[in-house]
Amino acid sequence: MIEFIEMTKEFQVGTTVVTALNNINLTIQKGDVFGVIGFSGAGKSTLIRTVNLLEEPTSGRVLVNGKELTTLSKKQLREEKKNIGMIFQHFNLLRSKTVFENVAMPLVISGVKKSNIEGQVREVLSFVGLQDKAERYIDELSGGQKQRVGIARALVTKPTILLCDEATSALDPQTTKSILELLKRVNIEYGITILMITHEMEVIRDICNRVAVMENGKVIETGNVLEIFSAPQEETTKNFVQSVVRDDIPQSVYEQLKTKDRSKKIYNLKFIGIDVGQPVVSQVAKKFDVDVNVLFGNITELQGIPFGNLIVELVGTDKEIDKAHQFIQTKDIQIEEVIADESELANHYRRSARYAVYG
Repeated sequence: MIEFIEMTKEFQVGTTVVTALNNINLTIQKGDVFGVIGFSGAGKSTLIRTVNLLEEPTSGRVLVNGKELTTLSKKQLREEKKNIGMIFQHFNLLRSKTVFENVAMPLVISGVKKSNIEGQVREVLSFVGLQDKAERYIDELSGGQKQRVGIARALVTKPTILLCDEATSALDPQTTKSILELLKRVNIEYGITILMITHEMEVIRDICNRVAVMENGKVIETGNVLEIFSAPQEETTKNFVQSVVRDDIPQSVYEQLKTKDRSKKIYNLKFIGIDVGQPVVSQVAKKFDVDVNVLFGNITELQGIPFGNLIVELVGTDKEIDKAHQFIQTKDIQIEEVIADESELANHYRRSARYAVYG
C-alpha cells in the first residue's frame, strides 16, 4: 500500500545540508493502522509529507498503491492524490466558510458537479456525527468538532489512504479518545489504511496494529504493537513504552534494595494473553519454601489482548528461589531478574526522570 525504499530527504539551510530522513525502508500494508512515533525532530512529519508529495524525496523511492508519484504527470498525480486524505494537528479549516463548505472544498476543487457534492458531503458529515452542524461556522465548534470536520473533509473524496499528522495532539484526553474511536471506524467500515504520526504512545496503544519508532531521521525499530510493547529493543522505544506501561519498581522500594541481601531476589514477570489469568504467585508460594512479596503490578490491553507485568520479591534460599524461577518459566511467562546494584539504580532514576518529562 505504502512503501518507502531507501528514501532520504535533505533540506538546504543556508550553507548547511540537513538530513531529515536517512535511508528509510518501511512498508505499510493495506488495512493497517500504522503508527510512527518519535520525539520532536525525529523526522515523523517529514516522512508522512513525502507520501502525498508535500515534500519530495531527495533520493530513494516512495510507492503508493504500487505507483511512484514522482514519475507521474501532473494530471495523473492529481488523480492519485484523490486516493490520499490528510488530517492535521491544527485542523487547517477555513474560518470564513461553514462546515458544509469546508468539507465540500476538495470536491469543488476537483470539479465535481454541484448536484453530486450535496450527497457526498451529507454522507460523511453523518458518519462523523456532525450532520446537525453543516451550516455552522468553524469558530462555533469545539476542538473535537473541528477535528471531525477535518476527518470528514479528508473522507469526502473516498480515499484509500488516510494520513494523520499529530491529529490528536491539540485535543484533551477525552476528546482524543472519541477521535481515535472515530478513526477506528474509518479503518474498519471504509477499509481505509491509516498512517498516523504521533509522539503519544497512548495513541499507538489504543488504535494502531503496527508501529515504527524514529530517532534522528531513522527508523530504529518496527513491529506489531504487542511485540513492541512486550519486548522493546531500543532505549528510545523503551522510554516510550515506559510512559504507558509502567514496569519499574517504585523509587521508594528501589531505595530499600540498595542493601545486599542474598536471601532475596527481585523478578519482573510479563504476562501476555491468557497468561494474565494464571495464579502463578499463589502457586509459587504454595509449592516452594519462599515468601513472595508483590512490589508492583500493571495490566493493560493491546489490540484486545491483555498484557501485564508483575514485579515480585522472592525471599528464601538460593535453591528454593531457583526452583521457583524454573517453575515460572514453565508457565510461558517472561521472567527477568532485576539486579538492584548502583548502576541499575542510576538507570532506574534516569528512566523515571524521562517518564516525568514525557509521560
